[in-house]
Amino acid sequence: MLDPLIILVALACGMASRAVGLPALIGYLAAGFVLHGMELRGGEVLGILSEMGITLLLFTIGLKLQPKELLKPQVWGTTMAHMAAMQLLFMAVLYLLNLLVPSLGLDLTASVIIAFALTFSSTVFVIQIMQERGEMASRHANLAIGILVVQDLVAVLFLAFSTGKVPHPTAVFLLLLWPMRGLILRLLARSGHGELFTLFGLALALVGAEMFEIVGMKGDLAALILGALLAGHQKAKELSRNLLQFKDLFLVGFFLTIGLAGWPSTEIILIAIFLGTLALVKPLVYFPLLTALHTPPRTALLSSAALTNFSEFGLIVVAVSATAGWIDPQWTGALSLVIAVSFVISSPLNSAAHNMYRRWHHGLRRFETQKVQAHQPDTRGANVIILGMGIIGTGAYDAMAEQHGKFVLGVDDNDRKLEQHRLQRRRVVAADASDPDFWHRVKLSDVELVMLALTNHQENMLVSKLLGELGYKGRIAAVVRFAEEAEELEKKGISAFHLYAQAGAGFASHAAKNLNKP
Repeated sequence: MLDPLIILVALACGMASRAVGLPALIGYLAAGFVLHGMELRGGEVLGILSEMGITLLLFTIGLKLQPKELLKPQVWGTTMAHMAAMQLLFMAVLYLLNLLVPSLGLDLTASVIIAFALTFSSTVFVIQIMQERGEMASRHANLAIGILVVQDLVAVLFLAFSTGKVPHPTAVFLLLLWPMRGLILRLLARSGHGELFTLFGLALALVGAEMFEIVGMKGDLAALILGALLAGHQKAKELSRNLLQFKDLFLVGFFLTIGLAGWPSTEIILIAIFLGTLALVKPLVYFPLLTALHTPPRTALLSSAALTNFSEFGLIVVAVSATAGWIDPQWTGALSLVIAVSFVISSPLNSAAHNMYRRWHHGLRRFETQKVQAHQPDTRGANVIILGMGIIGTGAYDAMAEQHGKFVLGVDDNDRKLEQHRLQRRRVVAADASDPDFWHRVKLSDVELVMLALTNHQENMLVSKLLGELGYKGRIAAVVRFAEEAEELEKKGISAFHLYAQAGAGFASHAAKNLNKP
């Protein structure tokens, strides 16, 4: 049984970490070291939770795979080039450290593995900061997450072949999984949206992993493949959301087991702190790579800042390698310190990233390629601008277009969605609503109304603040979901439409019209 004290220590350390602006996983790593000092052991249950967390992590990564997006040069090209550069850099650093501190005893194999682990950035960290800032739908968030997914795929390939297992001949029957995709999706649809649906997802990941182990293949690979099998379907997105909390909860077990293994030697602790500071090198390589591959400078800067850290996936790579006897086990604890230091550095850097771009805007624009310059959105003559062309934004656009016609402009960051709008003759452009470069191209003096149909309060606040800084004097209206959000916006002079409260009035109006029909 899992000791309740372990849960309480993990909870306390996680909350303390969140309170100082760091991801909770840093607290879980610290909790492991605290529990080690208290001479507590997690036992078999903690190990099971750890394995389940890794399996669900890979399954949810598979659910998010979008080959079309990952095959863009800005994603796979940047990832491969950056990982190669970081691999060489960290191998050189480890070689010099080994000369300066001979007691490290790093051989070539250990140096290659540790350097490889340091090439990854943290998916958990990036998603957390993007969610907190309301930027999950932005281009820089999508780009950063695409890079992270490619990195994770490389890590999974390493994990898949790390055990050296030879697949059993019966493994060929796993090819039947593809024809079964339709059946699995139909069963998912029949399972509804509640606990049965979530249980189905857990069964797919965990039972699938066990099936792969039976035929001599690594179960982690099964989780990724099964997730990828369902990727692209609406049910896959819903399942990923439902499993998110389970995955994060089970991963607590993994982070605790790292700390429970104990502290590394003093020399390695100091080296780990030094290596953690080298996370600052990452954006210096990411930014020129991204801009050279035709990424707008702002998107490149914000993506690079988000990726300025080391990864929990690298920790998994080191832990597996230590179990296989390829490196000293104390490097597992050392890498947890490296990750913690990188998060401490990355958090304030990400908070300042938007201001950094505004301050260095003119200098950074010099990195803009001709291809990027040739694809700037045409905003001429826009009097009404609608930000966010989902269901709400589309309805608002159609209503406003009846009065203002071609002077209405829709703005969204989803290329697939924009293509559908263009087919229906709506005037739309691709842009990030929080991008000052976009607003610099808009003649704000001609704009009478900006409608924020983003339904994300943090993003609404960010855009309204930006418009104020640029001197916009027209009206702003925003969609909100909660009363406290409406109050905050209205204090700033923004008209707030309470989606849930006022939808009832619209529903009543619709019903009344139907009552009058013969």
